[in-house]
Amino acid sequence: MARFGTNMSDRKSLVMRGVSECVTEDELDNLLANKETPRAYVGFEPSGLLHAGSLVPMLKCKELVDAGFEVTILLADWHGYINDKLGGSWDNLNAGVEYQRQMFSVFCPGVKFKTASEIVSEDGYWEMVLRVSKASSLKRMRRALSIMGRDEKDGDKDMSKFFYPAMQATDIYALDADLALGGMDQRHAHMLARDAADKLKLRKPVALHTPLLGSLSGPGRMDTDAKMSKSDPTGTLLIHDNKKKLTKKLSKAYCPPEREGNPVLDLWQHLLEPALGNIVIERPEKFGGNLSFESYEKLELAYTSGSLHPLDLKNGTAAALFQMVKPLQDSCASEPGNYEKLLSAIQ
Repeated sequence: MARFGTNMSDRKSLVMRGVSECVTEDELDNLLANKETPRAYVGFEPSGLLHAGSLVPMLKCKELVDAGFEVTILLADWHGYINDKLGGSWDNLNAGVEYQRQMFSVFCPGVKFKTASEIVSEDGYWEMVLRVSKASSLKRMRRALSIMGRDEKDGDKDMSKFFYPAMQATDIYALDADLALGGMDQRHAHMLARDAADKLKLRKPVALHTPLLGSLSGPGRMDTDAKMSKSDPTGTLLIHDNKKKLTKKLSKAYCPPEREGNPVLDLWQHLLEPALGNIVIERPEKFGGNLSFESYEKLELAYTSGSLHPLDLKNGTAAALFQMVKPLQDSCASEPGNYEKLLSAIQ
């Protein structure tokens, strides 16, 4: 993707495209007006195979690079260790880190990488963790455990869990990031970092939050049930699924006739249309051939009005998603080492 533009309006449009929230837009305006190459950061725990939901913040990384940002992806091995990912084994965590480095390099060329192991060993890191903790409360840290996909009570079993939110805030300062990126599920950590910055008289990071893709299984009894997650294999589209498997999973997807809570339309709105730049619903000639739509809004209207059949929408979504993830699969086929090590770790 080419650089979107050099003026502030163009840059801001690209930064804001498709986001759920920016805290705050005024601060973003000031950042773009006064810093030619601002720094952005996003963190990923090494936790297993990537899925379609993982690509939404990565797409925003790509757009931030095109908007003139220096983007660093933190491969958060220590955070994964605290969060009991990959069995807490450092061999497994290292395999996950290298797998993510390979996949993200393919999907988003131009980003930089740091591991948590690198930054936690830097002078002043743990001092800042304590300062952030001093500027917060146990109640606030407990609420923030949701950023780990954890219940508030989980910290009672393992004291290290309470370090996690303070570490995530400290990561932002350690990387000297002007903007912190994450899904809406990371909001607690970013607000903690901003509040602590006020008390510690540090520069507050702009917080940019992307939407979360819905589980193919549909909404559950809790908000967290609706999020696409590796813990729900039938509701998750892995980036390594072949076209046949994607088609099969999507054929069973919850796909109500309305827009709200529709995970198939979520895929088009938040990932496929902005990434691919066009909307083509593949369809056999005997059923009228392929359909093209000028915008996501036209696709949504066609579906909710009943003129686009649910099965056509699902099959077209599978084909488009496979087109997107094929380069990632090709990379694993040509350089399989990291993928195979991670597979061994999770099986």
